Amino acid sequence: MSAAERDPAAAPSQAEIARAQALAVLDAATLGDRLVVRAHDSDGDGARDALGDLTDRTPETVTVATRRGPVTVRRADVVAAKPVPPPPPPRPRRTAG
Repeated sequence: MSAAERDPAAAPSQAEIARAQALAVLDAATLGDRLVVRAHDSDGDGARDALGDLTDRTPETVTVATRRGPVTVRRADVVAAKPVPPPPPPRPRRTAG
């Protein structure tokens, strides 16, 4: 019998499992990989997403180059992360005709 089976309170929560998986994704990612990172908002009201290319990683932070510029996220604030496919190619412009 495992510790979690003896004491359900000792089992990790779904949020803890998701966070551990997210940090594993960030650790396995190569600089330049496209991913989305969800993190707690700095004011603690909710979460924010950063979608783009991983450009930097330190023991405390990750930086994602988004369309609006680089976003640095503290690893302690990470809630979820996953790789995402490249964006679709731009649509051709319609011409009047």
